[in-house]
Amino acid sequence: MSTYNAPVRDMRFVLEELVDLPAIAALPGCEEVSPDLVGAVLDEASKFAGGVLDPLNKPGDQIGAKWSEQGVASVPGFKEAYRQFVEAGWPAVGGDPEFGGQGLPHVLSQQLSEMWNSANMAFCLCPMLTSGAMLAIKRHGSPELQATYVSKLVSGQWTGTMNLTEPQAGSDLSAVRTKAVPEGDHYRIKGTKIFITWGEHDMAENIVHLVLARLPDAPEGVKGISLFIVPKFLVNADGSLGARNDVKCVSIEHKLGIHGSPTAVMAYGDGEGAIGYLVGEPNRGLEYMFTMMNFARLEVGVEGVAMAERAYQHALEYAKNRVQGREIGVKAGERVTIIHHPDVRRMLMSMKAQTEAMRALAAAAAEALDHALANPDVEQRRRGQAVFDLLTPVVKGWCTEQSIEIASTGVQIHGGMGFIEETGAAQYLRDARITSIYEGTTGIQANDLVGRKLAFEKGMTAKGVIAQMRALDRELAPFADHPALGVIRRSLADGVDALEQSTDWLLQAYTQDAKHAFAGAVPYLKLWGVVAGGWQMARAALVAKRRLDEQGSDHDFYRGKLATARFFAEHILPLAHAYKPAIVQGATSTLALEEALF
Repeated sequence: MSTYNAPVRDMRFVLEELVDLPAIAALPGCEEVSPDLVGAVLDEASKFAGGVLDPLNKPGDQIGAKWSEQGVASVPGFKEAYRQFVEAGWPAVGGDPEFGGQGLPHVLSQQLSEMWNSANMAFCLCPMLTSGAMLAIKRHGSPELQATYVSKLVSGQWTGTMNLTEPQAGSDLSAVRTKAVPEGDHYRIKGTKIFITWGEHDMAENIVHLVLARLPDAPEGVKGISLFIVPKFLVNADGSLGARNDVKCVSIEHKLGIHGSPTAVMAYGDGEGAIGYLVGEPNRGLEYMFTMMNFARLEVGVEGVAMAERAYQHALEYAKNRVQGREIGVKAGERVTIIHHPDVRRMLMSMKAQTEAMRALAAAAAEALDHALANPDVEQRRRGQAVFDLLTPVVKGWCTEQSIEIASTGVQIHGGMGFIEETGAAQYLRDARITSIYEGTTGIQANDLVGRKLAFEKGMTAKGVIAQMRALDRELAPFADHPALGVIRRSLADGVDALEQSTDWLLQAYTQDAKHAFAGAVPYLKLWGVVAGGWQMARAALVAKRRLDEQGSDHDFYRGKLATARFFAEHILPLAHAYKPAIVQGATSTLALEEALF
């Protein structure tokens, strides 16, 4: 089984040559962000990923978390790794300095998240959800709740969870039945939540559950949901831990993948009722939870990038070492490793090109988020938020869908050995499979993209981003005859045409028959991913061309970047023209059969 090596060079390329790092450094609180700091942080994080988390990945898959009446035991080694994670200060990287965090921007902390998820996604789901819980409490909780919980979550001393789903309410949160009855300065929570990632474990001294529930007089539907903090152990006035709360894990799920991450069924209030504390105002819980969910959606998109990178590294190592057959066109000679075969090269380039595009697109979303949160200019904050909102479902949906395809390609490169668990290739496919379901399925992300992010604002932000894509053509135009940049320019222009035409059609269709618009929502999301990914790869190609003209010391890296961008333009971007007919013409056939004919 291969050893994970963080792609630090490509991450630095994204941060220093695609992201506007000086503009990030100009944001309040980010003044110390420089290429030197970026390099130092990435190097240290890569050591932790490769040296601590990666060795636990396969044991985590094979052994898995274990449930008993006493609680959930983490995989041997996870508890010690988590302690090292906390002691090194990694949970605090993106936290608010007011609560002990380091305040580093999302564009940087996102690269660390990718590393750690590539090395061990099951482990990293715990700190990811903790960060999301911290953000929700900080933004919406009272000063008293913030003082009690936020610093402990920022440090990683306590972990956090998100409790939405119930047995009768999957993605339809209007069906939530968990009850919250007022009792003095707190509430008594009763109900059952399912699919609670890291809902119970032994790695931290307390677990802070964010729970959606209904007050006795709450209106029906999503407007009647409130948000509550329900700690595993109650917290005394002096901050010490008190009695065990009336909340317990009654079982954990047996899953296709991420076996090291316990997915819990949580029972609230089997006795007198679990004590919970209202976050913000009554009946605004879903609104508040979206703070955590939108952060988690971006992070799950990064999980997709991480699984794609891991599968690519594993397949590349196998292809370089597996001897089979002779080189095509050579009648005699020694047998060669399979990386010499053209179709294996095609598969590897497909994995590499898409992963690099996904990484760059996720960074573009994180860059927008940093400006939305910290830019002192009101208009820049508004634009940053709008672009982040638009790109979040694309990053979440497209990157996770492609991670499954990329991991599957990794299995294919291994041939029959890929289907054998011992080689390790199958684990990445199994682990990647949950990412397109977590935090809202691809269909939910696509409906959000078409409904809230496109139709609601009549395409304003989408058209603005498309205009940015078109503006790149002016930079590409002088290289029309270049063997790589000329191809990239033409392919990007064709892709942007398909995206713009599909966007215009959807805006019109939404007002006439919304069902027809939503029938093409997932192809539209994938169209956005392909074209936006191609846009980022075209930007990367321009940088690479300039660096190659300078004859710098990193010649091989930039030559590889240019070749990879060309591959994306020739093999991936043309998919835009396959998605467009499905969007603008395919609704009738999608909706043609009545239920009985399926």
